[in-house]
Amino acid sequence: MASHNDLGKKGESIAEQFLWAQGYEILENNYRFEKAEIDLIAKKDNILIVIEVKTRSSINFGYPEESITKKKEQLLSDAIDDYLEKENLDSPIRFDVISIVLQKDKTPEIMHFKDAFNA
Repeated sequence: MASHNDLGKKGESIAEQFLWAQGYEILENNYRFEKAEIDLIAKKDNILIVIEVKTRSSINFGYPEESITKKKEQLLSDAIDDYLEKENLDSPIRFDVISIVLQKDKTPEIMHFKDAFNA
C-alpha cells in the first residue's frame, strides 16, 4: 500500500513541475471535500483548472487516464463547487487529466488531456 501511495505522490509532484513549466499557477494541492480529493487546482488564462493526476508504473493494465470513472468525475465536480464557494470565486472551470507512466530507469511519460471531461 505504501508503494502505491508513494507512486501517486511522485506522479503529483512531476505533474506540478510540468504545469509550472507550462505557465500554470498552482493554487491548491490535494484539496479535500467529503469523500473527494482534487489532486491539483491551478489557474491559467483566467480559467480555474481541476487536475486529476493518474500515475502507473506500467501500462500492463491500461493507461492511467482510463481509470477515471463517472463517479470520480462527479466527486471532482462536487469538490470544486465547494472550493468555489469557500473562496467566493466565479470563474470558468476546466477539468484536465495528467497521465504519467513511471517505468524504472526511463524518462516519465506525461500526457496532458485538457478539458478531459465535463462534470
